[in-house]
Amino acid sequence: MTFTEWAIFFLAIQLLHFLGTWKLYKKAGRKAWEAIIPVYNGIVLMKIINRPKWWILLLFIPVVNLLMFPVIWIETIRTFGYYKKSDSFFVIITLGLYLFYINYATDLQHNPDRSLKARSELGEWISSITFAIVAATLVHTYFIQPFTIPTSSLEKSLLVGDYLFVSKFHYGARVPSTVIAAPMVHDSIPYLGKASYLKNPQLPYTRLPGIQNIKNNDIVCFNWPADTLATMWGDTSGKFTYKPVDKKTNYVKRSVGIAGDSLEMRNGYFYINGKKNDLPERAKLQFYYTYESKKPINQNTYPKFLINKERTGVYKILSEYWENPKVQDAIKKNGNLSKIGSDSIYTEVAGGINPNFARKLKMFSVENKININLTEEEVTRLYAYPLTVSINKVNHEADKAIFPHIEKLGWSQDNFGPIYIPKAGTTVKIDSESLPFYEQIIKNYENNDLQIVGDHIFINGVKTNSYTFKQDYFYLIGDNRHNSLDARYWGYVPFDHVLGKPVMVWFSWDANAPSLGAKLKSIRWDRMFTTVHGEGKPTSYRYFVLLFVLLYIGYNFYKGKKKSEKK
Repeated sequence: MTFTEWAIFFLAIQLLHFLGTWKLYKKAGRKAWEAIIPVYNGIVLMKIINRPKWWILLLFIPVVNLLMFPVIWIETIRTFGYYKKSDSFFVIITLGLYLFYINYATDLQHNPDRSLKARSELGEWISSITFAIVAATLVHTYFIQPFTIPTSSLEKSLLVGDYLFVSKFHYGARVPSTVIAAPMVHDSIPYLGKASYLKNPQLPYTRLPGIQNIKNNDIVCFNWPADTLATMWGDTSGKFTYKPVDKKTNYVKRSVGIAGDSLEMRNGYFYINGKKNDLPERAKLQFYYTYESKKPINQNTYPKFLINKERTGVYKILSEYWENPKVQDAIKKNGNLSKIGSDSIYTEVAGGINPNFARKLKMFSVENKININLTEEEVTRLYAYPLTVSINKVNHEADKAIFPHIEKLGWSQDNFGPIYIPKAGTTVKIDSESLPFYEQIIKNYENNDLQIVGDHIFINGVKTNSYTFKQDYFYLIGDNRHNSLDARYWGYVPFDHVLGKPVMVWFSWDANAPSLGAKLKSIRWDRMFTTVHGEGKPTSYRYFVLLFVLLYIGYNFYKGKKKSEKK
């Protein structure tokens, strides 16, 4: 829906409110016309039901207002004497239209001095839970939102099993475009697997002012532009679906390139405007290396320093081994192994699960070669390992899957570019050569009608050879360069897909541990309440947080004791 359509819809709601409540306003000693003036009618209604005027603000905040409207309906009917559970049920189930019945078919009486206290303990609980959800939804949507790291694309900087606080206000909170959605969940209802939202109506894209811009190498949380999964993570249905922007799968990557940059990749390293990208100290690049050992690789000969509490990753068995009958038998018997394409198998190795990893290696009989994703520091240590014969960085061949998916370019995940990252207000030339770079932007991200007729390009029915971008774009990449689905495959990320900036790891454990007990044992205490950005080794502030919580509990205990003494 456009802003004009929403304005018409808003006025229609105001008219509906007037028709359903004008007699209620008169019974409360107000004028009938006060029920039709937008915003003012809400302020008057708050006075009628004896509730604070600031509640009216909550009715204009998307998602939060879905929780507040039923509260206002119930408060209204109770102010006029309708306390029965059936009345509350009917006003909610009819989406407030039960007020028409009360307004026209009953002899109602206004009770301005009614007690605002719940009439039962259950009612008190419901009231408390409702406003707790309202407050949490407000914070979750516009200030700070918790996220989890499900993949190893930023391994070493952020680990699988890290739980993050993501700031919405750093880059400006994005107003939800999906108007009708369940609070506190993303694209699906837990355990049911059903969509948690209605695709229509949709608000036009709106973002509140931020306190900073996205900078090169910032870690950014965003909605995956190419998402067609029915539900985020765990979707094994194979079905494809359209999802609104704010309901697309949540991703977190590093913003290597920002709007206006010229970006190039050489041998796995990025160059921004011709200069090699200088990553922050906490960023740990990883690449696949072919490790050759003097002895067959098994649980006894595999370098122990590569398996520790913090290491998670994917180890690729060389293609020459996967046809081994023992490996084929392992694929059939072990559900944790899967054949990828036709030339490799992958094993997930979660931090600290040495016996399981050792068992898999023994099962494979991989002889003396294996591909391992390593940091430069690990490569240096591996060179000094007594059984090492050689370590060679894996170089990938040309791949049409690399954006913009043009085979003749010969680009690979290690070498491509230069590529321009669009900036709002910048105009570029559009022709058959450049169009593949910007087609998605023109059609899907900026919602234009794009038609190609012979050698001619038409945008919104007008023949053109240029295009001016409406918003900024970013190039978001994983630090685990050979094991990351990122911008190299789907291209640019529009600013309207940006969610926020990860600021703190508040909890961390091995998410792949086989049981709850193993997960509890794997808690990474030194990562709890550590900042995401910054220089040097992350410092945990868990003791400060614990102290604050204890002081808060102590204060509330003292306050409650004083209150009981006064009684």
